[in-house]
Amino acid sequence: MISSHARPGRTLKIWTPEDKAFWEREGEAIAKLNLWISVPALFLAFAVWQVWSVVAVSLPSLGFRYSTNQLFWLAAAPALSGATLRIFYSFMVPIFGGRRWTAISTATLLIPALGIGFAVQDPDTPYPTMLVLALLCGLGGGNFSSSMANISYFFPQARKGSALGVNAGLGNLGVSVVQFLSPLVITVGVLGLFGGEPQMALRAGQNVPVWMQNAAFIWVPWIALVSVVAWFAMNDLADAKASMSDQAAIFTQPHNWLMCLLYLGTFGSFIGFAAGFPLLIKSQFPQVDPLAYAWLGPLVGALARPFGGWLSDKLGGGVVTMWNFLAMAAAVVGVLVFLPKGVGTWALPLGPEAGSFTGFFLMFLVLFVTTGIGNGSTFRMIPVIFNTLARRRAGPGEAAQAAAVKEGNLLGAAAVGFAGAFGAYGGFFIPKSYGSAIALTGGPEAALWIFSAFYLLCVGLTWWCYARRDAGMPC
Repeated sequence: MISSHARPGRTLKIWTPEDKAFWEREGEAIAKLNLWISVPALFLAFAVWQVWSVVAVSLPSLGFRYSTNQLFWLAAAPALSGATLRIFYSFMVPIFGGRRWTAISTATLLIPALGIGFAVQDPDTPYPTMLVLALLCGLGGGNFSSSMANISYFFPQARKGSALGVNAGLGNLGVSVVQFLSPLVITVGVLGLFGGEPQMALRAGQNVPVWMQNAAFIWVPWIALVSVVAWFAMNDLADAKASMSDQAAIFTQPHNWLMCLLYLGTFGSFIGFAAGFPLLIKSQFPQVDPLAYAWLGPLVGALARPFGGWLSDKLGGGVVTMWNFLAMAAAVVGVLVFLPKGVGTWALPLGPEAGSFTGFFLMFLVLFVTTGIGNGSTFRMIPVIFNTLARRRAGPGEAAQAAAVKEGNLLGAAAVGFAGAFGAYGGFFIPKSYGSAIALTGGPEAALWIFSAFYLLCVGLTWWCYARRDAGMPC
């Protein structure tokens, strides 16, 4: 039975999830309630964040006269702004409270959702307006850091990996669903009078009616609903209160920066591959409809994330992360094998000359799965690292160790949020790397080789710092 402390909208004065009696009596039920409201809020954030991966591909057929480079910018800009906002969102929960910030940050998604819905109805909409709307979609990207930081406070050490994996994994499904659902909802006037008039799109040599605004408008009622539910049903934690200066201690800790680098390799790859996948398919295999396949990559990546958290709870995050990066490096080489052979010197002299979309697609699915597992394992590592550091600094007494747990949870949550911010920049650099490589060499191979080398670097760092027998911070 949930105590009176858990009434909707109330701050919980006492929160001791490491106390097994408290956890079983009331803590678990409260934590799960907040988790299962956080999940749809984060799902919607990812959907809005990645809506441009679908819209950008469709704009030329609607009469928008944007260059290929401008379209890549529209797909990449939300990641740039989202990653930057995450830096600030990382510290918002201890300042405003998890309930308040979840409700407010979710409600802000209405701004880009409504703006895009109106803008795409007019092919004469200036490109700068579209770019601003793409940057505003970064509001959804910023929500990830605050959401993960908030949920990390609610669960005990032994359950953090699984809880964060569920929150992020199911939230990440928003990327896949927006890529799957958008091509369906734009073909019919599902919103009736509220959706506006259709536009004529050129497809297969014929003009057909489409409601491109539905790709954004379809999320508006759900954003409003979840914002209200979060405000009235989630909880704030009194123990999670802290100032920016209290949380800034993470910036002096080398492990914070190491984990940022590793998370850039996992989540940065997930969101970057998701943002650039439709345009990459279109550029390399023009005979294939990218929107028919692109959604499957983010889907398997999102579903793999809870498994990565669970596996790390069992085997240790460092071991799982190390082997996962090795698999990622190998999968990138697999993608190179099946690409059409480019005109430059970066192409791998293996595989069919014309490439194989089936092989290319399957290798990318492997990549997405490994990014999901790595997302879960790295986020399992961060709370363990900061709790271990705090315990090592504390004295042997029970009171000192209790204070260390509180400090470790606070700094671990801040580090989770900041790593999420740092990692999100991959969502910008990966699509732009494709575009730059294609422009300079005629194909994306140069970018992919760089990705593979980076993953091997991460293998070495993870082994040395966290996974080897005598590692300074085994986790």
